[in-house]
Amino acid sequence: MNTRNRPGRHVSPQPGANRPSYGLGTPARTLQARPQQPVFAARDLVPSQKSAPNPACATDPARPCRHPLSNELENRRLLAHEQAVKGRFAAIIPALKHLAAQQHEADFLERAQRVARADLGFELPSGILEDAWIANLDMRTLYGACVMHTIRLIAEQTQAVPQNSDEVTSFLLDCGYHAVDITPCSDGRLKGLVRYILRLPDDAVRSRKAYAGAMFDVEANVKRWIETELMRYREGQPVTADAGTRYLKIVVYHWSSSDPAHEGCAAHHSNERDAAEAGLGRLREFRQAIENSFCCGASVDTLLIGIDTDTDGIKVHVPDADGEMSLYRWVSNLTLYKETVNDDASGARLKVYQAIQAASATNGWGKGNGEPHEGMRRLIATLLINNLSQIEYVCGNWGGRYPDIGHNERFISLGDGFEEFQVRNLAYFVYSHTVEEGGPDLDVGLQIFSKLNVLHGLPVPVAIHFRYDRRVPGSRERTVERCQRVKAAIEARYAELHRQGLLVCGMTVQDKPSGSPIEPVEANGASALRSAR
Repeated sequence: MNTRNRPGRHVSPQPGANRPSYGLGTPARTLQARPQQPVFAARDLVPSQKSAPNPACATDPARPCRHPLSNELENRRLLAHEQAVKGRFAAIIPALKHLAAQQHEADFLERAQRVARADLGFELPSGILEDAWIANLDMRTLYGACVMHTIRLIAEQTQAVPQNSDEVTSFLLDCGYHAVDITPCSDGRLKGLVRYILRLPDDAVRSRKAYAGAMFDVEANVKRWIETELMRYREGQPVTADAGTRYLKIVVYHWSSSDPAHEGCAAHHSNERDAAEAGLGRLREFRQAIENSFCCGASVDTLLIGIDTDTDGIKVHVPDADGEMSLYRWVSNLTLYKETVNDDASGARLKVYQAIQAASATNGWGKGNGEPHEGMRRLIATLLINNLSQIEYVCGNWGGRYPDIGHNERFISLGDGFEEFQVRNLAYFVYSHTVEEGGPDLDVGLQIFSKLNVLHGLPVPVAIHFRYDRRVPGSRERTVERCQRVKAAIEARYAELHRQGLLVCGMTVQDKPSGSPIEPVEANGASALRSAR
């Protein structure tokens, strides 16, 4: 395996080879000749007369203004999606309170189902309702059932909005990257990272598995890198192995600017520096592991990004010419927003690139060995520009700062996660195939939900979700068995909560292709839905 591709190094194709003109080794004249693509950068829009006052306006905070690079149309679409998803979950408790007041009525079963259909969009488990006359209605079990049903309902109704995935892939290839792998923290406030904060199409990201504190498994990530490279050699996807491109690994940590001592990353005790340092250390271990195993110069780049979860503003740590990063060499996009909100589009773009250049020239401890290669600079600039729309999204809808600066998740998602759910503070995610593997991350989640739910008498909903590959014989059956094992292990690990009815686990499986139906799994392994075979 040739792992010695270097920035700027052109590897000549073999005679007769059909090599695409992409990658870090692409001659500058070739890239300059290519037409500029719209990719996923924000588009210029005419300011609306109905704009709300923007607190980030430098000249007059009381007057309406809009950033010249923000995408108003996309902001409206994302807001509608967020309100629809969160509205479904917000309707659960009022509906159950309504039922609690009527549980001893003679026609309670019929009344309850009418309320459920009208307010929640589905019917409730009839067995729970039928037993209400014997004793009080089992509200904890009913609450858990409502959360699990709502998850499936939203996933089924969520329509994937067409995105310029092909253009984005082409742009990433021109930047020199054939795959982008993102590891954010499990914190629910980062759940909208790809669609909202970075504004990337889902298909543009090879993987986005979350870990508590963004402390990803290095060995598992090296394996994923190997699988990606093998696909290039075997199938030429997305480009052949001689294209001179690289695999990009991104780690995302976070902090709270409003309450940095308490509402930061729980896995790092709300210490922003510790979170950033740990993420940077894990990236270095990943890169070193590949270089040690597959020779020096293996085609991997790394990038560290921080997020203020109060504003969704990102901080990008700019690599130097050797790909090394520093905790002291970064670009604050919230600062960029304030400095460019009153500029025209061209002036704002210029300041984005100047900020990257200035960060590369930082003196002192953060000084590195020059600027990153051109592809990395273009990628960072695009991520910064995309995030300007998200900063304005928060400014326009919440006055520049979310009202829920702390945890406000609705459920814990354990396993492979739901691609359909990418909304801030909706779910705490634990990527794991076994409870032993994800135990520490799950413990953090239970600690969070002990304050959100248990303190108020509500159970902790844990949605166990794994994907199978129907092309592989027996894959679905083994995946269902894994769901059952994980459920039993969770109930044993938190036995007291389970005994008190304060832990509710739901199980679902799903075929790997995007858009496949979500299949609920019952305790006996049966499923209401079956995949086509």
